[in-house]
Amino acid sequence: MLVLSRHKDESIVIGDDIEINVVEVRGGKVRLGITAPKETPVHRREIYDAIQREKSEKLAHVN
Repeated sequence: MLVLSRHKDESIVIGDDIEINVVEVRGGKVRLGITAPKETPVHRREIYDAIQREKSEKLAHVN
């Protein structure tokens, strides 16, 4: 895992087409803005995990 420090209005670039910008830092929360191509899914971890569980359940019912 790469760990980086950023301040408000600073960003991180991933590849040629994904940018993560620190929008706000308040208390223990950081607000991020993400610019990515429309075909690149971007989810919070808990949403991603729920999607993966749902996919696994659907596959289990098919088999």
